[in-house]
Amino acid sequence: MEAASGGGRDTDLETVHLLRQVTVELVLAQAEFARRHGMHGTDVRALICLLDAERAGTPATPGLLGAELGLNSAGTTAVIDRLERLGHVERVRDRADRRRVRLRVSAAAVALGESFFGPLIGGTVELLRGMDDTEAAAVRRFLSGVGELARRPAP
Repeated sequence: MEAASGGGRDTDLETVHLLRQVTVELVLAQAEFARRHGMHGTDVRALICLLDAERAGTPATPGLLGAELGLNSAGTTAVIDRLERLGHVERVRDRADRRRVRLRVSAAAVALGESFFGPLIGGTVELLRGMDDTEAAAVRRFLSGVGELARRPAP
C-alpha cells in the first residue's frame, strides 16, 4: 500500500483509524439502545437483520435469522422469543405454507429505533447530500469494499 502523505502523516492509515473510531461509536450507540430497552446486543443485530431482509424483499424466517447471526436453532429461538416478549417481533404464518413462520419487526419497534437512531440517520443523509455525486459514490464504494473485507473469514 502506498501511503499518501501530508506533512509526514500517513493519510491512508488516518482513514483506517477514522473508520475504526466511527465503528466504535456506532457499536456504543447500539449497546446504549439495547441497554435502554432491555435488550442484548444480539437482539439489536437481529432487528437490523430482519429490517434489512424486509428492505431487500427477502422472506425473514428463523432459519435466515439464525444463519445471519451465526446462531444454532435454540439460540435463534431464544432471540426471537425475547424480541416477541418485548413486542419488537411478530411471528406470522406464511400464507403459502402454514407450517412456515415468517418474522416481522413490529411498527412499535421501528418507531423506537427511529426515535433513537433518527438523528444519526438524518445527519448522515445530510452529510451525503452535501457531497457531489462523485464524492457520494466514492463513499459508497469505499464502505462497500470495507464491508466485503470485513466479511472475509479471518486467517
